Amino acid sequence: MAYQPYIDPEYETLIERIYPPRVCIDNDQFRDCTLVKVDSANKHGILLEMVQFLTDLDLVISKSYICSDGGWFMDVFHVTDQLGNKLTDESLILYIQQALCASRRRGASKEIETCSIKRQVKPRHVSTENTALEITGTDSSGLLSEISAVLAELECHITAAAAWTHNNITACIIYVENGFPSGPISDPERLATVQEQLENVVQACHGTEENKSVSLTAPTAGRTHTERRLHQLMYSAVDYEPCCGCTGRGVGHRNSCSKIHVSIESCKEKGYSVVNMRCRDRPKLLFDTLCVLTDMQYVVFHAAVSSKGAMADQEYFIRQKGGCTLDTESERQELTQCLIAAIERRVSHGLRLDVCTNNRMGLLSDMTRVFRENGLSISRAEIGTHGDKAVGSFYVTDASGYDVSQHTVELVRKEIGGSVLVVNKSPGWTPKAPSISSSISRTKTDSVDEEDKPRFSLGTLLWSQLERLSSNFGSIRS
Repeated sequence: MAYQPYIDPEYETLIERIYPPRVCIDNDQFRDCTLVKVDSANKHGILLEMVQFLTDLDLVISKSYICSDGGWFMDVFHVTDQLGNKLTDESLILYIQQALCASRRRGASKEIETCSIKRQVKPRHVSTENTALEITGTDSSGLLSEISAVLAELECHITAAAAWTHNNITACIIYVENGFPSGPISDPERLATVQEQLENVVQACHGTEENKSVSLTAPTAGRTHTERRLHQLMYSAVDYEPCCGCTGRGVGHRNSCSKIHVSIESCKEKGYSVVNMRCRDRPKLLFDTLCVLTDMQYVVFHAAVSSKGAMADQEYFIRQKGGCTLDTESERQELTQCLIAAIERRVSHGLRLDVCTNNRMGLLSDMTRVFRENGLSISRAEIGTHGDKAVGSFYVTDASGYDVSQHTVELVRKEIGGSVLVVNKSPGWTPKAPSISSSISRTKTDSVDEEDKPRFSLGTLLWSQLERLSSNFGSIRS
């Protein structure tokens, strides 16, 4: 008989309970942004947790300084709302303070559970109450339409859906429940029937390809954030492999360069690998890159992130979770490709069509059928429910990947309903050009001096670590 030592489950959170996290929100230091300062016991993935929380509130992070050497984590986020304004809503500020602390304690206070801000957060990022359908495979026109049609025939009600395409790979997550009576699908036989029918659809589209997969899981607590899970699905389908990217050595990125530059160097005197990235700024850029670093088991010890005008710079000082640096060219190449792929996955292709209508059974099936019948291909989609309304967006192109003609758009809007489907000509949309574009988040004017950096303090220790990172994002040499 083998004996093992007993480890109390509460031991893992002992440091957090002895030294609870502290969150300070400063609205006085800068006139154009709010500072969110966080320090707490360090743990793998804590940085992603913080960024995920802020982005789920639709806040824009224009700058961030991170230090997590040793057992303590300290970070400063410069945040605004979507319009570039400081956070002035006292209930929102209180919610951020309490929720960030509660997330580290793995629990929520009664004040947070009843907070009006919590009720206003759209439940599009994760669902623990519905069955989750995950599908990956080669991108094919009409796949989402066929999947949603099968679900409608099986009387499965779609409560939310998100789909990404990149490098001819598609991944989608669909949350479903029983239509009549409503509720989660928990019967094993029904789950098996639904999965079998969906596998037949994917099999018909992809044949014997190895990178296709269909997974149906019952409601579970602690389910992975939807957008992070999409990154994981795309990574598992190896969507990054064909992508060479614009590395620091000047290699061209396919025919339509999106100007994503990634370089990885060694800082031997400090024992880090230094990752530098420069690309066009857009919402959730920091979240996407941190998903890659965290899921590939890299630990961020120091980082400086900044957006100036239309461009964003990110620098990370990292090691592998086991303490090793990226010593081989193959490791550096894989991480470079994965970072570029993560940035590109959310870049919007085609014309954005916004949806807001009364939710009903088969709505997604009907809308995607109209797209397919009119020769439209969905490059990215996100739709969810807000009360009794279905709200979301589709990015569509023609079957060849080019922009949709105005005539086709009007036909689709007429068939679906002009008040249901609204054309959103965002800054990232350029007509008559099959190019990669992205929405740009502007939180500061272009006239801001590149050398201008914020002056803040979380104490001598924090500033001594971060001051080295704030000047031109150079390597640590001192």
